[in-house]
Amino acid sequence: MKNMRKVKSGIKSWPEDERPREKLLRNGEHTLSNAELLAILIRTGINGQSAVDISRKILSKFKAFRQMSHTDMRSWREFKGLGLAKIAQIKAALEIARRMGEETLDKKTKISSAKEVVSLLLPRMRDLKKEVFKIIFLDSQNRVIDITEQGTGTVNQASFYSREIFQKALEYFAVSIICVHNHPSGNCLPSEQDKLFSQRLFDAGKLLQVAFLDHIIVSEEGYFSFAEHGLIK
Repeated sequence: MKNMRKVKSGIKSWPEDERPREKLLRNGEHTLSNAELLAILIRTGINGQSAVDISRKILSKFKAFRQMSHTDMRSWREFKGLGLAKIAQIKAALEIARRMGEETLDKKTKISSAKEVVSLLLPRMRDLKKEVFKIIFLDSQNRVIDITEQGTGTVNQASFYSREIFQKALEYFAVSIICVHNHPSGNCLPSEQDKLFSQRLFDAGKLLQVAFLDHIIVSEEGYFSFAEHGLIK
């Protein structure tokens, strides 16, 4: 028994044409399964489990890459072979993927509807566990000048950012702004606090001659546009 060799289960023992990294380099990343892509980030397995085996367990728990983002570290503790460095690599890759979606925006792109705003920002905002407020600054032709994150927290907390929002609008020579924030609860209907916050931004914008065009709430259920519902005159 002592002389029996251990059966190798690591990816290095696989035929070369079946190894994820080699497959990616030879055939392209689009040919790999989700587990294989994740395994490349994990790199190494543990005794009895390859990186692909670990990846499959992760996908079995979270179901999709989206569900892995913004998760508490405690959600990852059950996976043997995943240290802080590997978890950080996975989370970094997910964040890069989300940011790529924003990079596709041409800064001279015109915003003509709430749906265009949602298609741009929903992929990054729908899975956040806290409310995040973003402001889109537009020029006289409704072209995007910049998109900034003004803070996290509740609408009450966001009210303190109003001065910063309009200060930045004046610095950018923005003619109008659109506010976007997420509802982690999933319900995208506005609260009374949301309505009050929108009215404050509208009043401040009118005073400073910076038009407040819309307040859009996004969630997994969809979106709610104050402008589309006639709540911004």
